[in-house]
Amino acid sequence: MRTKTRKKNKINVVTLGCSKNVYDSEVLMGQLKASGKDVVHEQEGNVVVINTCGFINNAKEESVNTILEFMQKKEAGEVDKVFVTGCLSERYKPDLEKEIPNVDQYFGTTELPHLLKALGADYKHELVGERLTTTPKNYAYLKIAEGCDRPCSFCAIPLMRGKHKSTPIENLVTEAEKLAANGVKELILIAQDLTYYGLDLYKKRNLAELLENLVKVEGIEWIRLHYAFPTGFPMDVLDVMNREPKICNYLDIPLQHISNHILKSMRRGTTKEKTTKLLQDFRAAVPQMAIRTTLIVGYPGETEADFQELKQWVQDMRFERLGCFTYSHEENTHAFSLEDDVPEAVKQERANEIMEIQSQISWELNQEKIGQELQVIIDRKEGNYFVGRTEFDSPDVDNEVLIDATTVYLKTGEFTTVKITDASDFDLYAEVCHK
Repeated sequence: MRTKTRKKNKINVVTLGCSKNVYDSEVLMGQLKASGKDVVHEQEGNVVVINTCGFINNAKEESVNTILEFMQKKEAGEVDKVFVTGCLSERYKPDLEKEIPNVDQYFGTTELPHLLKALGADYKHELVGERLTTTPKNYAYLKIAEGCDRPCSFCAIPLMRGKHKSTPIENLVTEAEKLAANGVKELILIAQDLTYYGLDLYKKRNLAELLENLVKVEGIEWIRLHYAFPTGFPMDVLDVMNREPKICNYLDIPLQHISNHILKSMRRGTTKEKTTKLLQDFRAAVPQMAIRTTLIVGYPGETEADFQELKQWVQDMRFERLGCFTYSHEENTHAFSLEDDVPEAVKQERANEIMEIQSQISWELNQEKIGQELQVIIDRKEGNYFVGRTEFDSPDVDNEVLIDATTVYLKTGEFTTVKITDASDFDLYAEVCHK
């Protein structure tokens, strides 16, 4: 059956999962555009590329459902071809080929040239930093490394992304310059592990030097750090953070747990004492820093005592930002040999309890901001509000600043100074300061 789409060979790239997948889709789209292809992101197209996530059960389920949904469209003649790439495809290709054989072709995370060839395009090595960004124009992700060398017991990412591989500083500066030329003002640095950056290329942890180069890029106003690993964190980064106003006083550092026996089983290479001291050192070095972390509850062997210890620690540390996940039992990981002995209902209860504590902490910290003047960047207009963020907030996961759009006009992507007038647990309300 012929497709019902009028325009032929429009490639629709569908992205699932994390910011690293967003980045990969943008690179793919940049390559396709350079080959003269008509490419769109999550719109109508008769050729579909699904960039999947294979990290935890929910993400895998969403990826499989999306593939099945597009296979139905293919059978109904609404699309011609469906290609699948990304982490799920890397991890489960033989199973997927067997279970959903009607997909035209499956590709892993490192097979971009092969995927391009299947789409009738050539891989162009010279396109360093050429991407078709899908985020709002004022911010973009900058992936500084691929893969991970850490042995964490619960994590399947090394299976899907391979060993750690840093991108050279000069390539990242070139990419940042191209993004700035397109109006990007905020760079969000991502990797599986920022802490490890440079060890493979420069034989030392070189995140600080990368930052010193990136702050020189004209047009970039904010640089934000995501996904640092606690063990071996390069403390010279904090000196640069203090010295360079472009680097946001913000750090995303997933800590996962605090009970020593859980940390040991997770193979995190640290202890409660070391982790607590690291956070104290962060706050001593950069008192203004907003620390974001993520935790896992319901890991195999997590007792009620372990959980109570984690709860108390969350209360004591008063993280500015925190997310909590329930443990997902992933095949081929080290923890898969352990018994997944915490019932799902208990996992969910524990996650809810942690988030209730965090909600209260966040509310209290937000109340302290009432009356303060802060610089915000405007991301979008939603209903009767312009929605912005402070340097202490990352898109999609953190607090937002709401400004009444019936009283003032603001441009998306612009910075403005506001006075905080009210606050809830995860939102701030503000009015523009007219100087």
